Amino acid sequence: MPTIFLIWSRDRQPMFKLVGPLLHALDAEKAHHLAIAALKTGLYPSRVAPSTTALESTVAGLRFPNPVGLAAGFDKNAEVPDAMLGLGFGFTEIGTVTPKPQAGNPKPRLFRLPGHQGVINRMGFNNDGHAAVLARLKNRTATGAKAGIVGVNIGANKDSADRIADYVAGIETFRDVASYFTVNISSPNTPGLRALQEGEELEALLDRVNQARGSASAQPMFLKIAPDLSPEQLEHVAQTCPGRVDGVIVSNTTLSRDGVSGAHA
Repeated sequence: MPTIFLIWSRDRQPMFKLVGPLLHALDAEKAHHLAIAALKTGLYPSRVAPSTTALESTVAGLRFPNPVGLAAGFDKNAEVPDAMLGLGFGFTEIGTVTPKPQAGNPKPRLFRLPGHQGVINRMGFNNDGHAAVLARLKNRTATGAKAGIVGVNIGANKDSADRIADYVAGIETFRDVASYFTVNISSPNTPGLRALQEGEELEALLDRVNQARGSASAQPMFLKIAPDLSPEQLEHVAQTCPGRVDGVIVSNTTLSRDGVSGAHA
């Protein structure tokens, strides 16, 4: 099966060399919001689509123009999906989106690790909620936005009494605007969420979201798992997924701090 890569990375281009020092002088989360604001105003370099088809691949019935995509977490609220496609990404994934808006965990919650070219985050599914994100995605379609693969990453509210029902609501809400769905049960920053990766909980979750998804012609659905699963847990995921999801996304952020040094380690 073809492999699709999802990345969240800085663009090593002249524009980044110009604005990079400015962004790094700001708090990491403020810099993120500033980047989103700039993208919304069109302040980004356009890319000409390659004339070759050598990078194309088809996964779960979707034709990806190239295998490099932008993972969920950058454009949580579907503010700039077409800007990201315009930068040359083969696809983009918005979210994670929960039924109700939520502020996420207390700030500061995003920390740079420049020596490791990485970050540590504890965002906690901060997002505008289903209604606001759906309105933006519908407006994208209504205004004749360019074609492109835009996946929707769905999650559960921290205070939800029925987290599986939150995922079902995500499928039902975005079924008409999502190119594909990602069922995100891998975030380490929502207490108890990763328990959905285990045993009967995982089976119940996937069975209920599949019932909501409906016919085989519906959008593909992928399960996003954590990198900290034991071999036994991975075996259970491997046994549970066939026939229930179209693929697995590996992986979310790790709880491990192996090899990390510095003030935020």
